[in-house]
Amino acid sequence: MPAPAPWLAHYDSNVPATLAPYPDRTLVDYLSDAARTQPDKPALLFKGATMSYRALEEASDACAAAFASLGARRGDRVGLLLPNCPQFFVAQFGAWKIGAIGAPLNPIYTERELEGPVRDHGIETLVTLTRFYRRVKNIQPRTGLRRVIATNIKEHFPPVLRLLFTLARETREGDRITLEPGDYDFARLLADNRARTVERARLAADDPAVLLMSGGTTGTPKGVVGTHGGYVMAGLQIRKWNEAALRGADDVILLPLPMFHVYGNVGVQALSLISGCAIALVPNPRDLADLVATIRRVKPTFFNGVPTLYIALLNHPDVRNGKVDFKSIRICFSGAAPLLAETKARFEGITGGRIVEGYSLTEAMMALCVNPVQGPNKLGSVGMPLPDVTVTIFDGDEGTRELAIGEVGEIAISAPQLMLGYWNRDEESANVLRDHVVNGTTRRYLHTGDLGYLDADGYLFIVDRKKDLIKTSGNQVWPREIEEVIATHPAVAEVGVAGVSDPNKGEAVKAWVVVRAGEAVTEADLRAYCRERLAPYKVPSRVEFRSELPKTMVGKVLRRALRDETP
Repeated sequence: MPAPAPWLAHYDSNVPATLAPYPDRTLVDYLSDAARTQPDKPALLFKGATMSYRALEEASDACAAAFASLGARRGDRVGLLLPNCPQFFVAQFGAWKIGAIGAPLNPIYTERELEGPVRDHGIETLVTLTRFYRRVKNIQPRTGLRRVIATNIKEHFPPVLRLLFTLARETREGDRITLEPGDYDFARLLADNRARTVERARLAADDPAVLLMSGGTTGTPKGVVGTHGGYVMAGLQIRKWNEAALRGADDVILLPLPMFHVYGNVGVQALSLISGCAIALVPNPRDLADLVATIRRVKPTFFNGVPTLYIALLNHPDVRNGKVDFKSIRICFSGAAPLLAETKARFEGITGGRIVEGYSLTEAMMALCVNPVQGPNKLGSVGMPLPDVTVTIFDGDEGTRELAIGEVGEIAISAPQLMLGYWNRDEESANVLRDHVVNGTTRRYLHTGDLGYLDADGYLFIVDRKKDLIKTSGNQVWPREIEEVIATHPAVAEVGVAGVSDPNKGEAVKAWVVVRAGEAVTEADLRAYCRERLAPYKVPSRVEFRSELPKTMVGKVLRRALRDETP
């Protein structure tokens, strides 16, 4: 049997083995503390404007009163179809203050992708950006959605930018809309409710706080239920791990990762609120000009990204020509896909800060494995478990037998902040959340479906995926969902989808298609068909036509065989 927690001997000197006991607090408490003790300190930086902790507290109080006046109650799910912008935080904290559950949704979901979670999670109140308003209205009749609240991206722009946006871009980008009767304007709701008070819900650490979308183990999108305490535990763990490179309330954390993603929503948000520092919001990381302008303006100390973002920045002309000053950056995090050693070395060279690579899952609520800030970063490793996080490798067949150091098996994570389960999916929850006795202690483990091994120092190495999840540019893509779309095309007889290696994206989505006899279709036709029905990152980068697909004895397409045949 492996020695217990071999990684503890390799922690940086300032990091303890445990942070327990964790406080029975929530991010709502930390926000109130900051609004009281440092009211004028920036909480959010956005497009050249600043929202202080006091302003965020007051706006979210008004939002809570507004939600309550509309009939939202404790336990309700409040949908957030918003990019990274101050309105996301105002609406989320407003929901939490009445005891509701935040339900962030991917803004680039198509109507088809959006309808499922809105219906299945019983979302009755939804705050949307105006440019997504029509999409929401189109699905509303097929869901239980009762209250639609729209907000314009320009509401928190500085005055000059707001004027320029109104004159040049508002109509073109679909933000100038007319609300239908019965719908609400977010800014007006807040203004009308600033003088009202509503009794704040009493929240405990184990109360549900958030529904984050994940594919789980089956490929069917589902809601991961995270707790208020999970945010605090993750935030305290991340703060302590990175303490040697952080400055507390004087830090500026750059957030180009979306708030519907676990790292932005749980990791960065919790770290910033607990530390009382500022988050610099980037609404669209693909807009590199805006990202570079934000870096120049806010001078971040903590940078977060996925490998594709680091590569894109390094290839930006201003960066290549030395016209962007990255010297404020002290620490960077990279996750979601393997980071090339060359990319790491080049980015560290221009910043002087260190990139630490890490690993977690939505279901783990940022129970992380991360490389040390000061100690050795092993090439190919995603690091070691943070305080109070345990990783055990079980056999990849039954998932019951603990494996020895160096043996490859299924990665399982135990931590106090693991999800409560999937929303209304008890059987699937039980499949991935299992109790094991390890080293004489009974722990609840999350079975990740990823294959890997621990070395003698407790560093984790991921070698393959037991499940077929594709991770492209930091996004999770499930083959089954894409296969179902392509299969509806009248010219398609059979289809298989898998991820193939890509130097920029980590993995690219590829489809293999068998065409029906007597039919004709091109790669461009199928990609256009997918673009109408899927978010852009799910559209196959390549389509290969075949006369037949490899299958199992029972007729299941062998995705791994397709992937392995790709040069």
